[in-house]
Amino acid sequence: MDMEKHESAPLDAKRPRTERGRRTLRKLLDAAAIEFGEKGFHEASISTITARAGTALGSFYTYFDSKEAIFQALVRDMSEAVKLAAREALDEPAPALERERQALAAFLRFAAEHKEVYRIIDEAEFVDPDSYRQHYETTGARILERLREGARKGELRGDLEEAHAWAIMGMNVFLGLRYAVWDDGAMPPERVAALANDLLARGIARLAPQGD
Repeated sequence: MDMEKHESAPLDAKRPRTERGRRTLRKLLDAAAIEFGEKGFHEASISTITARAGTALGSFYTYFDSKEAIFQALVRDMSEAVKLAAREALDEPAPALERERQALAAFLRFAAEHKEVYRIIDEAEFVDPDSYRQHYETTGARILERLREGARKGELRGDLEEAHAWAIMGMNVFLGLRYAVWDDGAMPPERVAALANDLLARGIARLAPQGD
């Protein structure tokens, strides 16, 4: 996993003061993503994380106090990376529904490149429940804000609530699981996002022919 574009130190890390320190922290987080993604939290080890990162064991404890601490930092780091991937794909002048399509397509591309994100976020429910809940609450809040902005512009219904945002988030999560993680390449991200966008725009109810 390589998220060099995401440079901010996670909340649970001891923040590095030098560029060299920031690079070391990034290496540790990327190595932890691979280790936790392949083995899960309980089978992963600090020594293997540092070996993957090419750093000394002492360097680990410069930034983290325990395996739990780096896992917590990694969950927050991944959550931030998902947010940035979606945000960078958004075209600000675009209509509300188009922005939802752009955000989903970006998430699908991210998930295909970083499949470990699903295992790590899911495991956080048991290893770090607060981070797990925060990940979904902040994601849902971002979607809700986009929906409300669309409503303010008159592009979406004015009665959209938090549950609508969570329904969209749930759809996005499982589309990523199916088409980015389980069967990468079965359907291009743009096609998946277009189908989901059509569902948001038109629903699935069969409309009566005009004039009936």
